Amino acid sequence: MKLAYGIAAAALLAGATAFGPAQAQGMKVGIGISGWTGFAPLILARDAGIFKANGVDATIKMIPQKDRHLAIASGDIQCAATTVETWIVWNAAGVKTAQIFQMDKSYGADGLAVRPDIKSIKDLKGKKVAAWAPGTAPYFLLSWFLKKNGLSVKDVTVVNLDPQNAAKAFVAGQDIAAAATYEPYISEVRNKPESGRIIATTLDYPMVMDTFGCTPAFLKDSRKTAEAITKSYFDALEMIKKEPQKSFGIMGAAVKQDAKAFETSQSYLRWQDKAANQKFFGGEIQAFLKEAQDVLLESGVIKAKIDLNATVDTSFIK
Repeated sequence: MKLAYGIAAAALLAGATAFGPAQAQGMKVGIGISGWTGFAPLILARDAGIFKANGVDATIKMIPQKDRHLAIASGDIQCAATTVETWIVWNAAGVKTAQIFQMDKSYGADGLAVRPDIKSIKDLKGKKVAAWAPGTAPYFLLSWFLKKNGLSVKDVTVVNLDPQNAAKAFVAGQDIAAAATYEPYISEVRNKPESGRIIATTLDYPMVMDTFGCTPAFLKDSRKTAEAITKSYFDALEMIKKEPQKSFGIMGAAVKQDAKAFETSQSYLRWQDKAANQKFFGGEIQAFLKEAQDVLLESGVIKAKIDLNATVDTSFIK
């Protein structure tokens, strides 16, 4: 679960391609993501020529989740992919952004690994738990799991490690009782069961969902580009359906996985097509944002409630 360039007008491609005619003419766009498996269709859209076919001149930058909003604020990027609750954190910090389409839902791709002696999440009270910084998906996952079991992050000692290093530290036997991490790194725990077990995932607590969003200025000034990005995402999902192994190979290369390993990683999530997006933005996201905001307040990640409606723009998936 990322640098300065000015916004400039671009002359974009026209003409029919395998993915349809180029439809958008607009500015270049910088997009911030991480190596999270769910974001990989954006890599596919870039490397398979889908963005180009739809008239999008996209630069994708790998930026840690904890820093992605800073890149938006500085103008290095105009759009990003991240978990739904993170948009609350960013907007609360003054980085105005709005989600325009849903990318994926985690189906076991995010979870909490624990040592063999930990029998329940309640047993983590007073223990050291590896999780990334406040405002990131693993920290939110830990906060959510603890809350659902009558605890809070104040009941554990959080060791700030990013998802990759949290998994590495756990399987290496370092002095932590648990680790919050996600694919492809959580598979390191699955592949070394003697280090511990995964006590809960998003199959038990379905609360990790990723969306794509941009600044209000970008959505206003470059609407056709934002529409073309949305179309490119859905086109990428179509390519995955039609050419899965080729797609897995392209997407896996971005996280140093071969097609087979990437296929396994993606089996723990579900990318969301247009129909799923319409359902999600039709009410599901609003209900989740309300509960997520309460968790963020209780864990101290944000200090006050914000206008949740401002973090969503449903007009791109109608």
